Amino acid sequence: MTQDEPRDDEPTQPLGALRPTTPPPTWVPPTTQSPPHRWAGLPPGATSPYSSPYAQQPPFGPPPGPPPRHLAPRGRVPGWLWPVVSVLALVLGVVGGALGGLAYERVTDDGPGTVSEGLAGVDTVSQAPLPVDNGSIEAVAARLLPSTVQIVAEYDGQRGGATGSGFVLDRQGHVITNNHVVVDADENNGPIEIVDQDGNRYKATVVGRSSVYDIAVLYAAKARGLTPAALGSSQALRVGEGVVAIGSPLGLSSTVTAGIVSALHRPVTTGDAGNDSSYINAVQTDAAINPGNSGGPLVNLRGQVVGVNSAIATTGGAIGGESGNIGVGFAIPIEQVRITADQILRTGEARYPVIGAQVQTGRNDGQGAEIDEVMPDTPAEKGGLRKGDVIVEVEGERVTDGIALIVAIRSHQPGETVEFTVLRDGEEKTLSLTLGAETG
Repeated sequence: MTQDEPRDDEPTQPLGALRPTTPPPTWVPPTTQSPPHRWAGLPPGATSPYSSPYAQQPPFGPPPGPPPRHLAPRGRVPGWLWPVVSVLALVLGVVGGALGGLAYERVTDDGPGTVSEGLAGVDTVSQAPLPVDNGSIEAVAARLLPSTVQIVAEYDGQRGGATGSGFVLDRQGHVITNNHVVVDADENNGPIEIVDQDGNRYKATVVGRSSVYDIAVLYAAKARGLTPAALGSSQALRVGEGVVAIGSPLGLSSTVTAGIVSALHRPVTTGDAGNDSSYINAVQTDAAINPGNSGGPLVNLRGQVVGVNSAIATTGGAIGGESGNIGVGFAIPIEQVRITADQILRTGEARYPVIGAQVQTGRNDGQGAEIDEVMPDTPAEKGGLRKGDVIVEVEGERVTDGIALIVAIRSHQPGETVEFTVLRDGEEKTLSLTLGAETG
């Protein structure tokens, strides 16, 4: 009932009013042929307390007859209760079914494995499983091995073999890996499986992937029982801090290697040889990373994932994943993984920021990134950027070359307004550009 609706309350009596009662019946002297007393309600054979000739009047209070019809006798269930229980059970069943359907739709509303709320709609873990002062590699391995998987991708008739690694993102069956681990199988409709620590295999599909950030999200409906890995922060890392890399190098599943953080914010290119557009602001480590480690977790000593192992440096100076470990590996920061995974879960695609300008990537004199071309009607043109400008800072952070500029831009999100410091005709200028967006 709303406040605007009239109320049909029964009239109340004023304080002190007497409630009308039924006058007591007239007492009838007992006789041997007297009909039963109208107050009796006694079981057969019982003697009425009012059958004595000495009783002059009935006692005070309501008559001791049978209870009113609307009251159930003690010890019996009221007749109206069963229909109520039945209706309540029906309602609970309908509500439970609706909630179950809603939970299912959260993982299937736009496509296999997509979730309309993104990371907020799945059950991830952030709480560190180990204490701050933990120094045990063994403890880290025990916590993370159940959350680390092999990725087996088949394409072009190639069958078998672990092509990479991954880790369990949530309790809904999502797994994180590298784009370059699954791109060939995905483009050629090849089967993809994830293999857990116990050797159980689960068929997986690609929810979405980003070649720009070298991240892919897989979905395996039957892998919902796997333990999610705890997600940490790469921004809290310090150079020299201990880290652990877990994965399937060279097809050797559940392999654990340990090392330290060698450097932070290292601009590098990841992905395979045919994809040179995956630039990341990487965490560098000397933990042994080999082909097959790609997509696996880099973990701090509290047992939290701080990065995704993606590339290694080779003796020829190239950065990729085909040669063996020489003690220089790179991981995508977990902050970027969160952002990209959230976008993929929501729509099946990932977006990245752009300014609409071409930059020289071969120049490496440490003096900045020179602009080769500014496209019309782009953030670069609207913000006042010109061909020949040399960008030396982005949001106050130094830019040494073209790769560093791309990484700095991709560390932000589309729609953000970012300050660029440029050298033009020997003078520094500050330009504000609102970043555009592309999908990839």
